Amino acid sequence: MRVVGTRHSFNDIVDTEGDLISLERLPPFFHVDPNTPQATLGGAMRYAELCPRLDETGFALHNLPSLPHISVAGAVATATHGSGRDHRNMSAAVSALELVVADGTVVHYSRADDRDLFAGVVVGLGALGVVTRLTLDLEPAYDVRQDVFEHLPFSQFLEHFDELSALAESVSFFTAWNAQEIDQIWVKRRADGGDWEPPGNLYGATPARDQVHPIRGMPVERCTPQLGSIGSWHTRLPHFRAGFVPSSGNELQSEYFVPIDVAPAAFAALLPLRVAIAKMIQVTEIRTIAADDLWLSPSYKRDSAAIHFTWRPDQAGVSRLLPKIEAALAPFDPRAHWGKQFALPSEVVRAGYARIADFERLCAQLDPEGRFSNAFIRRFVRSRSFGGPRA
Repeated sequence: MRVVGTRHSFNDIVDTEGDLISLERLPPFFHVDPNTPQATLGGAMRYAELCPRLDETGFALHNLPSLPHISVAGAVATATHGSGRDHRNMSAAVSALELVVADGTVVHYSRADDRDLFAGVVVGLGALGVVTRLTLDLEPAYDVRQDVFEHLPFSQFLEHFDELSALAESVSFFTAWNAQEIDQIWVKRRADGGDWEPPGNLYGATPARDQVHPIRGMPVERCTPQLGSIGSWHTRLPHFRAGFVPSSGNELQSEYFVPIDVAPAAFAALLPLRVAIAKMIQVTEIRTIAADDLWLSPSYKRDSAAIHFTWRPDQAGVSRLLPKIEAALAPFDPRAHWGKQFALPSEVVRAGYARIADFERLCAQLDPEGRFSNAFIRRFVRSRSFGGPRA
Protein backbone atom coordinates (compact mmCIF):
# COMPACT_ATOMS: atom_id res chain seq x y z
CA MET A 1 0.00 0.00 0.00
CA ARG A 2 1.18 3.49 -0.83
CA VAL A 3 -0.47 6.85 -0.14
CA VAL A 4 -1.06 9.19 -3.07
CA GLY A 5 -1.37 12.92 -2.45
CA THR A 6 -1.40 15.67 -5.06
CA ARG A 7 0.77 13.73 -7.53
CA HIS A 8 3.76 16.07 -7.54
CA SER A 9 6.41 13.34 -7.29
CA PHE A 10 8.57 12.59 -10.33
CA ASN A 11 10.02 9.18 -9.49
CA ASP A 12 8.67 5.85 -8.25
CA ILE A 13 8.32 6.82 -4.57
CA VAL A 14 4.52 6.34 -4.75
CA ASP A 15 4.44 3.50 -7.30
CA THR A 16 3.02 0.15 -6.25
CA GLU A 17 1.69 -3.08 -7.69
CA GLY A 18 -0.76 -3.10 -4.80
CA ASP A 19 -3.20 -0.42 -3.66
CA LEU A 20 -2.93 3.37 -3.72
CA ILE A 21 -4.65 5.08 -0.80
CA SER A 22 -6.12 8.57 -1.26
CA LEU A 23 -7.28 10.75 1.63
CA GLU A 24 -9.34 13.11 -0.52
CA ARG A 25 -12.68 11.84 0.83
CA LEU A 26 -11.77 12.02 4.51
CA PRO A 27 -13.91 14.56 6.37
CA PRO A 28 -11.95 17.83 6.38
CA PHE A 29 -10.48 18.91 9.71
CA PHE A 30 -9.00 22.28 10.63
CA HIS A 31 -8.46 23.85 14.04
CA VAL A 32 -6.30 26.75 15.25
CA ASP A 33 -5.18 27.04 18.86
CA PRO A 34 -4.24 30.73 19.24
CA ASN A 35 -2.62 30.11 22.61
CA THR A 36 0.17 27.85 21.39
CA PRO A 37 -0.13 29.01 18.50
CA GLN A 38 -0.63 25.91 16.35
CA ALA A 39 -2.96 24.60 13.66
CA THR A 40 -4.13 21.01 13.28
CA LEU A 41 -5.35 19.88 9.87
CA GLY A 42 -6.42 16.78 7.99
CA GLY A 43 -3.95 14.78 5.94
CA ALA A 44 -5.50 15.70 2.58
CA MET A 45 -5.37 19.49 2.97
CA ARG A 46 -3.37 21.49 0.43
CA TYR A 47 -1.45 24.68 1.13
CA ALA A 48 -3.87 26.54 -1.15
CA GLU A 49 -6.71 25.56 1.22
CA LEU A 50 -4.76 25.98 4.45
CA CYS A 51 -3.06 29.34 4.01
CA PRO A 52 -6.07 31.62 3.46
CA ARG A 53 -7.78 30.07 6.47
CA LEU A 54 -4.71 30.65 8.61
CA ASP A 55 -4.43 34.22 7.40
CA GLU A 56 -8.04 34.88 8.39
CA THR A 57 -7.16 33.90 11.96
CA GLY A 58 -4.17 36.25 11.99
CA PHE A 59 -1.52 33.54 11.73
CA ALA A 60 0.99 32.30 9.17
CA LEU A 61 3.58 29.62 8.45
CA HIS A 62 7.31 30.34 8.59
CA ASN A 63 7.87 29.30 4.97
CA LEU A 64 6.01 27.99 1.93
CA PRO A 65 6.80 25.88 -1.12
CA SER A 66 6.94 27.55 -4.53
CA LEU A 67 3.54 26.15 -5.50
CA PRO A 68 0.54 26.03 -3.13
CA HIS A 69 -1.12 23.24 -5.10
CA ILE A 70 0.58 20.42 -3.15
CA SER A 71 -0.68 18.68 -0.01
CA VAL A 72 0.85 19.59 3.35
CA ALA A 73 1.32 15.93 4.31
CA GLY A 74 3.04 15.11 1.03
CA ALA A 75 5.38 18.08 1.32
CA VAL A 76 6.24 17.11 4.89
CA ALA A 77 6.83 13.44 4.05
CA THR A 78 9.45 14.33 1.42
CA ALA A 79 11.04 17.34 3.20
CA THR A 80 9.89 19.78 0.55
CA HIS A 81 11.14 23.32 1.13
CA GLY A 82 10.77 26.98 0.34
CA SER A 83 13.69 29.39 0.44
CA GLY A 84 15.69 31.26 3.03
CA ARG A 85 19.08 31.02 4.74
CA ASP A 86 17.30 31.28 8.10
CA HIS A 87 14.22 29.24 7.19
CA ARG A 88 13.94 25.47 7.50
CA ASN A 89 11.83 23.28 5.23
CA MET A 90 8.09 22.60 5.51
CA SER A 91 8.62 19.55 7.72
CA ALA A 92 10.27 21.62 10.44
CA ALA A 93 6.95 23.30 11.24
CA VAL A 94 5.38 19.98 12.30
CA SER A 95 4.95 19.65 16.07
CA ALA A 96 2.69 16.57 16.11
CA LEU A 97 1.11 14.05 13.75
CA GLU A 98 -1.41 11.23 13.70
CA LEU A 99 -0.49 8.06 11.85
CA VAL A 100 -2.47 4.95 10.90
CA VAL A 101 0.09 2.14 10.88
CA ALA A 102 0.04 -1.21 9.07
CA ASP A 103 -2.12 -3.09 11.60
CA GLY A 104 -4.74 -0.32 11.60
CA THR A 105 -3.69 1.20 14.90
CA VAL A 106 -3.89 4.99 15.19
CA VAL A 107 -0.73 6.33 16.83
CA HIS A 108 0.30 9.86 17.78
CA TYR A 109 3.75 11.41 17.90
CA SER A 110 4.75 14.86 19.10
CA ARG A 111 7.90 16.89 19.41
CA ALA A 112 7.12 17.48 23.09
CA ASP A 113 6.50 13.86 24.09
CA ASP A 114 8.62 11.77 21.73
CA ARG A 115 11.79 13.84 21.49
CA ASP A 116 14.40 12.21 19.25
CA LEU A 117 12.02 9.63 17.79
CA PHE A 118 9.78 12.38 16.49
CA ALA A 119 12.60 13.61 14.25
CA GLY A 120 12.51 10.20 12.57
CA VAL A 121 8.76 10.07 12.05
CA VAL A 122 8.15 13.42 10.34
CA VAL A 123 9.96 12.85 7.02
CA GLY A 124 8.54 9.35 6.64
CA LEU A 125 8.48 8.92 2.82
CA GLY A 126 5.16 7.12 3.22
CA ALA A 127 7.04 4.14 4.67
CA LEU A 128 5.61 4.29 8.19
CA GLY A 129 1.87 4.52 7.57
CA VAL A 130 -0.85 6.96 6.57
CA VAL A 131 -0.57 10.48 8.00
CA THR A 132 -4.17 11.50 8.77
CA ARG A 133 -3.55 14.67 10.82
CA LEU A 134 -0.74 17.18 11.28
CA THR A 135 -0.14 19.94 13.80
CA LEU A 136 1.95 22.89 12.60
CA ASP A 137 3.68 25.70 14.48
CA LEU A 138 2.39 29.16 13.58
CA GLU A 139 3.55 32.76 13.84
CA PRO A 140 1.71 36.06 13.46
CA ALA A 141 0.61 36.86 9.90
CA TYR A 142 2.92 39.16 7.96
CA ASP A 143 3.18 40.90 4.59
CA VAL A 144 5.84 40.30 1.94
CA ARG A 145 7.20 42.51 -0.82
CA GLN A 146 8.31 40.78 -4.02
CA ASP A 147 10.89 42.20 -6.45
CA VAL A 148 12.62 40.62 -9.44
CA PHE A 149 16.05 41.45 -10.87
CA GLU A 150 17.29 40.29 -14.27
CA HIS A 151 20.53 39.43 -16.07
CA LEU A 152 23.08 38.69 -13.34
CA PRO A 153 26.37 37.44 -14.85
CA PHE A 154 27.43 33.99 -13.64
CA SER A 155 30.75 35.49 -12.53
CA GLN A 156 28.95 37.89 -10.18
CA PHE A 157 26.65 35.15 -8.92
CA LEU A 158 29.64 32.99 -8.00
CA GLU A 159 31.54 35.84 -6.37
CA HIS A 160 28.63 37.35 -4.42
CA PHE A 161 26.42 34.34 -3.68
CA ASP A 162 26.51 34.92 0.09
CA GLU A 163 25.48 38.57 -0.16
CA LEU A 164 22.81 37.86 -2.76
CA SER A 165 21.22 34.93 -0.92
CA ALA A 166 21.07 37.07 2.24
CA LEU A 167 19.17 39.92 0.54
CA ALA A 168 15.82 38.86 2.01
CA GLU A 169 13.95 36.11 3.83
CA SER A 170 13.48 34.29 0.50
CA VAL A 171 15.74 34.58 -2.56
CA SER A 172 15.53 32.40 -5.69
CA PHE A 173 17.93 32.39 -8.63
CA PHE A 174 16.69 31.21 -12.04
CA THR A 175 18.67 30.35 -15.15
CA ALA A 176 17.95 28.57 -18.44
CA TRP A 177 21.71 28.16 -19.09
CA ASN A 178 21.38 29.68 -22.58
CA ALA A 179 23.55 32.66 -21.68
CA GLN A 180 26.16 32.79 -18.96
CA GLU A 181 23.87 34.59 -16.56
CA ILE A 182 21.25 34.16 -13.88
CA ASP A 183 18.15 35.21 -15.82
CA GLN A 184 16.09 36.25 -12.79
CA ILE A 185 16.51 36.82 -9.04
CA TRP A 186 13.24 36.69 -7.10
CA VAL A 187 13.52 38.60 -3.81
CA LYS A 188 10.74 38.12 -1.26
CA ARG A 189 11.24 40.45 1.68
CA ARG A 190 9.09 40.80 4.80
CA ALA A 191 7.41 44.19 4.78
CA ASP A 192 7.60 44.50 8.58
CA GLY A 193 11.36 44.97 8.23
CA GLY A 194 10.80 48.56 7.16
CA ASP A 195 10.89 50.33 3.81
CA TRP A 196 13.26 48.88 1.25
CA GLU A 197 14.44 50.61 -1.88
CA PRO A 198 15.71 48.02 -4.38
CA PRO A 199 19.08 48.96 -5.88
CA GLY A 200 19.14 50.04 -9.50
CA ASN A 201 22.16 47.82 -10.09
CA LEU A 202 22.63 44.58 -8.17
CA TYR A 203 26.11 43.32 -9.13
CA GLY A 204 25.11 43.89 -12.74
CA ALA A 205 21.48 42.78 -12.47
CA THR A 206 18.74 45.38 -12.87
CA PRO A 207 15.11 45.52 -11.64
CA ALA A 208 12.55 43.89 -13.92
CA ARG A 209 10.26 46.39 -15.60
CA ASP A 210 7.44 43.91 -16.20
CA GLN A 211 5.95 40.90 -14.46
CA VAL A 212 7.84 37.73 -15.42
CA HIS A 213 7.50 33.94 -15.29
CA PRO A 214 10.55 31.85 -14.29
CA ILE A 215 10.20 30.01 -17.62
CA ARG A 216 10.42 32.54 -20.41
CA GLY A 217 7.39 32.50 -22.68
CA MET A 218 4.98 31.08 -20.10
CA PRO A 219 1.92 33.16 -19.08
CA VAL A 220 2.91 35.66 -16.38
CA GLU A 221 -0.57 35.71 -14.86
CA ARG A 222 0.21 32.31 -13.36
CA CYS A 223 2.77 33.94 -11.06
CA THR A 224 2.41 35.83 -7.79
CA PRO A 225 2.61 39.65 -8.02
CA GLN A 226 6.06 41.25 -8.37
CA LEU A 227 7.40 44.76 -9.19
CA GLY A 228 7.65 45.71 -5.52
CA SER A 229 4.08 44.69 -4.79
CA ILE A 230 3.30 44.06 -1.11
CA GLY A 231 0.75 41.47 -0.06
CA SER A 232 -0.10 38.80 2.47
CA TRP A 233 2.57 36.13 3.09
CA HIS A 234 0.67 33.37 1.29
CA THR A 235 0.16 35.50 -1.84
CA ARG A 236 3.88 36.30 -2.25
CA LEU A 237 6.02 33.48 -0.83
CA PRO A 238 4.90 30.96 -3.50
CA HIS A 239 6.04 31.60 -7.05
CA PHE A 240 2.75 30.43 -8.54
CA ARG A 241 -0.89 31.28 -7.92
CA ALA A 242 -3.21 28.52 -6.78
CA GLY A 243 -5.82 29.06 -9.46
CA PHE A 244 -3.44 28.43 -12.35
CA VAL A 245 -1.23 25.62 -13.68
CA PRO A 246 2.11 25.89 -11.85
CA SER A 247 5.48 25.98 -13.61
CA SER A 248 4.98 24.72 -17.19
CA GLY A 249 2.58 21.90 -16.29
CA ASN A 250 4.46 19.43 -18.50
CA GLU A 251 7.86 18.61 -17.09
CA LEU A 252 10.23 16.36 -15.17
CA GLN A 253 12.14 17.55 -12.10
CA SER A 254 15.38 16.85 -10.24
CA GLU A 255 16.97 18.59 -7.26
CA TYR A 256 20.22 18.25 -5.31
CA PHE A 257 21.14 19.72 -1.92
CA VAL A 258 24.75 20.67 -1.16
CA PRO A 259 26.28 22.40 1.90
CA ILE A 260 25.69 26.12 1.57
CA ASP A 261 29.36 27.02 1.91
CA VAL A 262 30.25 25.07 -1.25
CA ALA A 263 27.26 26.21 -3.30
CA PRO A 264 29.24 28.49 -5.65
CA ALA A 265 31.84 25.77 -6.26
CA ALA A 266 29.10 23.18 -6.90
CA PHE A 267 27.40 25.47 -9.40
CA ALA A 268 30.73 26.20 -11.09
CA ALA A 269 31.30 22.44 -11.43
CA LEU A 270 28.16 22.27 -13.58
CA LEU A 271 29.29 24.95 -16.02
CA PRO A 272 31.13 22.51 -18.33
CA LEU A 273 27.72 20.85 -18.81
CA ARG A 274 25.99 24.15 -19.59
CA VAL A 275 25.27 23.41 -23.26
CA ALA A 276 23.95 19.91 -22.54
CA ILE A 277 21.77 21.19 -19.70
CA ALA A 278 20.43 24.06 -21.83
CA LYS A 279 19.17 21.57 -24.42
CA MET A 280 17.10 19.70 -21.82
CA ILE A 281 16.13 22.38 -19.30
CA GLN A 282 13.09 24.59 -18.92
CA VAL A 283 14.62 26.38 -15.94
CA THR A 284 17.00 25.82 -13.03
CA GLU A 285 16.35 27.37 -9.62
CA ILE A 286 18.89 27.77 -6.81
CA ARG A 287 17.64 28.38 -3.26
CA THR A 288 18.94 28.15 0.30
CA ILE A 289 17.50 26.18 3.24
CA ALA A 290 18.46 26.25 6.92
CA ALA A 291 19.59 23.10 8.72
CA ASP A 292 17.18 20.90 10.70
CA ASP A 293 17.40 17.72 12.79
CA LEU A 294 14.93 15.51 10.88
CA TRP A 295 16.57 12.16 10.12
CA LEU A 296 15.75 11.95 6.40
CA SER A 297 15.76 15.64 5.57
CA PRO A 298 18.25 16.57 2.84
CA SER A 299 19.13 19.55 5.07
CA TYR A 300 19.82 17.32 8.11
CA LYS A 301 22.44 19.02 10.29
CA ARG A 302 23.64 21.34 7.53
CA ASP A 303 22.60 24.63 5.99
CA SER A 304 22.04 23.85 2.34
CA ALA A 305 21.71 25.22 -1.16
CA ALA A 306 19.35 23.36 -3.47
CA ILE A 307 19.98 23.23 -7.22
CA HIS A 308 16.69 22.41 -8.90
CA PHE A 309 16.14 21.36 -12.52
CA THR A 310 12.78 21.63 -14.28
CA TRP A 311 13.34 19.46 -17.36
CA ARG A 312 11.58 19.19 -20.66
CA PRO A 313 9.38 16.03 -20.71
CA ASP A 314 12.10 13.88 -22.30
CA GLN A 315 12.66 10.93 -19.99
CA ALA A 316 15.39 9.30 -22.07
CA GLY A 317 17.33 12.55 -22.36
CA VAL A 318 17.03 13.32 -18.64
CA SER A 319 18.13 9.79 -17.75
CA ARG A 320 21.26 10.20 -19.86
CA LEU A 321 22.14 13.58 -18.37
CA LEU A 322 21.54 12.95 -14.65
CA PRO A 323 24.64 10.71 -14.13
CA LYS A 324 26.83 13.47 -15.61
CA ILE A 325 25.31 16.08 -13.30
CA GLU A 326 25.71 13.80 -10.31
CA ALA A 327 29.34 13.09 -11.21
CA ALA A 328 30.04 16.83 -11.35
CA LEU A 329 28.35 17.33 -7.95
CA ALA A 330 29.90 14.24 -6.31
CA PRO A 331 32.76 16.14 -4.58
CA PHE A 332 30.16 18.27 -2.77
CA ASP A 333 28.24 15.47 -1.02
CA PRO A 334 24.90 15.99 -2.78
CA ARG A 335 21.63 14.73 -1.35
CA ALA A 336 18.75 14.27 -3.78
CA HIS A 337 15.18 15.43 -3.17
CA TRP A 338 13.20 12.30 -2.30
CA GLY A 339 10.31 13.15 -4.64
CA LYS A 340 12.27 14.01 -7.77
CA GLN A 341 14.34 12.15 -10.36
CA PHE A 342 17.91 11.12 -9.61
CA ALA A 343 20.29 8.33 -10.60
CA LEU A 344 22.43 8.11 -7.44
CA PRO A 345 23.14 4.51 -6.35
CA SER A 346 21.41 3.36 -3.18
CA GLU A 347 24.70 3.14 -1.26
CA VAL A 348 25.47 6.77 -2.09
CA VAL A 349 22.00 7.93 -1.06
CA ARG A 350 22.16 5.99 2.21
CA ALA A 351 25.64 7.27 3.02
CA GLY A 352 24.25 10.80 3.11
CA TYR A 353 22.00 10.09 6.12
CA ALA A 354 23.60 9.33 9.48
CA ARG A 355 20.29 8.10 10.96
CA ILE A 356 19.20 5.84 8.08
CA ALA A 357 19.67 2.65 10.15
CA ASP A 358 17.56 4.17 12.93
CA PHE A 359 14.84 4.90 10.39
CA GLU A 360 15.00 1.30 9.17
CA ARG A 361 14.41 0.11 12.72
CA LEU A 362 11.46 2.47 13.00
CA CYS A 363 10.02 1.01 9.77
CA ALA A 364 10.46 -2.50 11.14
CA GLN A 365 8.73 -1.52 14.38
CA LEU A 366 5.70 0.17 12.80
CA ASP A 367 5.45 -1.93 9.64
CA PRO A 368 7.15 -5.30 10.27
CA GLU A 369 5.73 -6.92 7.12
CA GLY A 370 6.66 -4.04 4.85
CA ARG A 371 3.08 -3.29 3.80
CA PHE A 372 4.01 0.34 3.06
CA SER A 373 7.18 -0.60 1.20
CA ASN A 374 7.68 -0.54 -2.54
CA ALA A 375 10.66 -0.78 -4.87
CA PHE A 376 11.76 2.77 -4.00
CA ILE A 377 11.64 2.17 -0.24
CA ARG A 378 13.44 -1.16 -0.53
CA ARG A 379 16.07 0.39 -2.77
CA PHE A 380 16.94 3.31 -0.52
CA VAL A 381 15.50 2.75 2.97
CA ARG A 382 14.71 -0.82 4.05
CA SER A 383 17.73 -3.11 3.85
CA ARG A 384 17.68 -6.92 3.83
CA SER A 385 18.07 -7.11 7.61
CA PHE A 386 15.08 -4.84 8.25
CA GLY A 387 12.14 -6.17 6.33
CA GLY A 388 12.59 -7.55 2.86
CA PRO A 389 15.22 -7.70 0.13
CA ARG A 390 16.75 -4.62 -1.49
CA ALA A 391 15.60 -4.04 -5.06
